[in-house]
Order: sequence, then C-alpha cells, then structure tokens
Amino acid sequence: MTFVIKDTDIARVALLGSIRDVAAQGAGLLELWPLQTALSLENDAKYTEDLQVRITREVARVLTGEDVTIADAEFVYEGATSIPGRPQSIVDATLAANEAYERMSEYSSTADTQLVMASAGELGVEWSQDEIRKIAEAIEVIGAYLTPDGNALDAVASVEAVSQRLASSLVAFSAMVQLLDISDERQCTKVLPCVLFLNELDERLGLPQIFLSGEQLHEFLDVLGNSKQKAVDAAQYLAPLIAGEWERHRDKVLWDPDQAKKDAKAEDERKNREALAAKFAHVKDDEGKESVEL
Repeated sequence: MTFVIKDTDIARVALLGSIRDVAAQGAGLLELWPLQTALSLENDAKYTEDLQVRITREVARVLTGEDVTIADAEFVYEGATSIPGRPQSIVDATLAANEAYERMSEYSSTADTQLVMASAGELGVEWSQDEIRKIAEAIEVIGAYLTPDGNALDAVASVEAVSQRLASSLVAFSAMVQLLDISDERQCTKVLPCVLFLNELDERLGLPQIFLSGEQLHEFLDVLGNSKQKAVDAAQYLAPLIAGEWERHRDKVLWDPDQAKKDAKAEDERKNREALAAKFAHVKDDEGKESVEL
C-alpha cells in the first residue's frame, strides 16, 4: 500500500478554529525574526538548549518507564555519562535520546531519510522489516510532497502560511504514526523517532518546534486509536499543546531580566498592600473621629 497525504485532510485541518488560533500564535512568534538584540539571540539559544533537555528527558522516560528528572537530562546534556545516586539505565537512555536528537537535527536541512533510521537505531527502537519499509516510503513521500523542490521553506509570519504548513506537518505525522503497530502500550516507544522527525519537519517547513511530554504522547496515541476522523482529531488534540509551546518560546525570547525585576518588585508591593489591607479589614472607622485633611 502506497503512503498518501490527502489534500482534503490538510484543507480540513488548516480550517479548524484551533489550528487558526495556533497559527496566529506562531505568526506572532515568527514575526520577531530576525532577532535584533544580543539578549534576544542569547534567550533563543537558551530556549533551544532547554528544549533539547526537555525533549530528551521525555524520550528517556518513555524508553525506561522510570522517573527521569530534568536534572538527569541536564547532566547528560552537559556531558555526563554517569550520575552518582542515579540508575545507569536512566543515564544510558538519556544518552541515547541525545544521540538520536542530534542525528535527527540534520534532517531539516538535508531531508535525508537515513537520519530517521539512524535515530531509531540510537533509541533501540524495534521496527519490523515491514514497518521500516513503510516508514522509509512515508518519509520520502512527505519530503517530496511538502518541499517538492528539495529546499527547506523560509519562515513566513502569516496566519495563512502557518496554518497551511502546520496542517501539512500534522497530517503527515498522524498518517506516519498509523503505519506502526502500537497495540501494546510499551510499543509506543516505536513512535519516538516520529516525534523527533515531526520537530525537524516543522523546522524544514519554516515553523517553530514543538514539545510533547510522555503522558501527552500516550494520550495522543489513544486519541488516534479511537478516532474515526484521525487527521482532524489528532490536530485538535495537538493544537493547544503547540500553542502553549509557541507562547513559551516567545516569552523566553522576549524575556528581559531588568523588566522581570521591576515586575517582581511591583508584584511584591501589591501583595504587601493586599496583606496589610486584609490584616486591618476588621478595624472599623470611628464615625465620631474628626477627619483631618493632609
């Protein structure tokens, strides 16, 4: 069976209100580029590093079924190959997640199908020969269909462009996931390379990257498995998660430490005033007391 991306599915998803809302969020993020200040460039670099830590943590959690912490993922990201007091299984899984992440990171510029297979290998994902064949075909079709001239797309801060491109990537992703046998809950590990691929596909389409936790991945697979209109229901589920991540990205880029201090001080003063007012709320004014003008 030949892998097909349906234009009708993309059109239906692109017109969803939730996708249009996300597209507005995405356009608002993209319009910040090109970043103009050293602070915003530094903030974006920190966001990118933080995103890798967060994603590789979730990948390791799915792989091991254990409680991988952000601290674990940060230590491994910074080069640790063992962590005192932590199971080596967690460290090894997080190392594998980082290797897979780094491998896949080149896809956005090269569209090389073998990077997806290499990433799956780093994660120790067990795809059957039939699944390998189907996924390889799907990646080729997706690349040829969404970037027919072989070049990555430039980002466009337009609601129309973002909604169309996001719909295309989500339809392709949900169709790709359906090629895998994930009837067993533990088999959701098979989907991890597809999740990493989705982020690189989005970047290739000029879209900001996204984030899915392990719990959200499980919920997404449940939605997909129980849906009669899979492309639409998958997009409806993912839309608010993507909007939240794009809002987070924008906030991180625009973060100003001086303004943050001013805001924190103003918030503390507000809370102090409210606490003081609450403390003396029971004290009634003396109606007979002579008023004094200041």
